[in-house]
Amino acid sequence: MSIDISSLNASAIRDSIARGDFSAREVADAAFARVESVEGDVHAFLQLAPELAYDAADRVDASVVAARADGVNPADVLPALAGVPAGIKDNMNLIGTNTTCGSKILEPYQSVYTCSAVQRLLDAGALPVGKCNMDEFAFGSSTENSAFGVTHNPWDLTRVPGGSSGGSAACVSAGEAAVSLGSDTGGSIRQPGAFTGTVALKPTYGRVSRYGCVAFGSSLDQIGPFGKTVEDCALVLGAIAGQDPMDATSSDVGVADYAAAARTGAREGGVRGLRVGIVTDLLAMDGCAEEVRAATVRAAELFAELGATVGEVELPSAQHGLSAYYIIGPAEASSNLARFDGIRYGARAEDPADVLDLYMRSRAEGFGPETIRRVMLGTYALSAGYYDAYYGQAQKARTLIKRDFASAFEDFDVLLTPTAPSAAFKVGEKSQDPMEMYLNDIFTIPVNLAGNCAISVPAGLGVDSGLPVGVQIIGDYFAEDVLLRAAAAYEGAVGFDSRPPLVGSL
Repeated sequence: MSIDISSLNASAIRDSIARGDFSAREVADAAFARVESVEGDVHAFLQLAPELAYDAADRVDASVVAARADGVNPADVLPALAGVPAGIKDNMNLIGTNTTCGSKILEPYQSVYTCSAVQRLLDAGALPVGKCNMDEFAFGSSTENSAFGVTHNPWDLTRVPGGSSGGSAACVSAGEAAVSLGSDTGGSIRQPGAFTGTVALKPTYGRVSRYGCVAFGSSLDQIGPFGKTVEDCALVLGAIAGQDPMDATSSDVGVADYAAAARTGAREGGVRGLRVGIVTDLLAMDGCAEEVRAATVRAAELFAELGATVGEVELPSAQHGLSAYYIIGPAEASSNLARFDGIRYGARAEDPADVLDLYMRSRAEGFGPETIRRVMLGTYALSAGYYDAYYGQAQKARTLIKRDFASAFEDFDVLLTPTAPSAAFKVGEKSQDPMEMYLNDIFTIPVNLAGNCAISVPAGLGVDSGLPVGVQIIGDYFAEDVLLRAAAAYEGAVGFDSRPPLVGSL
């Protein structure tokens, strides 16, 4: 059977398998056929995992057969993501694959255990298509910093898909997978979601276990999903959320029925009475393209038309988010990357003169330029004499940002901003200007510093660029159900087709 995998979302795939329209193995066939047809142009994956995917598909198909033999409707017993092809960012461990983090220093490393979020995704029936390309150690906003080549945006192959989770976004956009997992430290899920026209969710810090995800900034990182629809992301979040004894920072706050929340929002009147605050001071910031600003204003108007109460709010300390982040993030990265020394695992320099030479050469040869830049920045910020002046001040700014969000959520249920200041830029356009690249996360970074949840939803195509533009909806701590309800209502009002025209001709 020929299945157009690029046109099906997660729930459609699961329901079709339950009905017997096709098998999970046929879905796997379609996914890998799709990868073969487009991957040469997109380069979303660093490694494919057909053996793991087909094993997972066979388990789903066996469950369907067993249910029917028992006189049970398979739809009543199949897990939420049964037979759904999924991409996994290559900073998440999965037994049977390498975990490279897009870096030469980890190129030979084979996963010896599986990331908790990935295991929960597999337990929900997903088919692991492969490991997705990313900026090295998640340092970047374009996936140009990968040691293994650039990922291209399926909407325009001359443009970047965003980063650092660019491969995870691109594989969903190109129809190679229905959902994927990324990680978000300062916008690395939401910004590529905006660039590729996919729905992209960063949960509340602690909502999803980070165990088995290679750390960038331990107080900032959070795993989250990409999907074709808000409901897709809700289904994935429902599968991976919850406390994990392997991660002391994971929360024991109860997991809501996120898919039900999304379906509620999609109904008529689903957000009636919801309080939506458009963040005016961020919207007015220099560097925000007019088409992005217009899309955000239009989003506020749509919420009002849907019955929400819309007002204006300011986050005065958020303007300092970028500065604070580029002290705190590199400082934590400097500490986390100290373990990559050429001794315990990964690549190591040959014929070192002594231990110090082994350390220095292994890191110099294994790390790329952006990784070295951030490690140096972080080490400097943590050094004696500069800790209080830089790291200490950045943490104070972070506290003020958290207070601003807390104050805003006293009056509003969700907040509205752009996701990124522009549509996707061309490959190479900003790679020689780190500061220009860093500005891509100006709207997303404050959310990570505060720890809130947020989602990027496609707002349609920019009137000037003709490329996808994303709107960011921000929720209070552990209010993902409210966030998804708002996002699904907005998604329905926009009616954006997430499949790029290029998908059919790649």
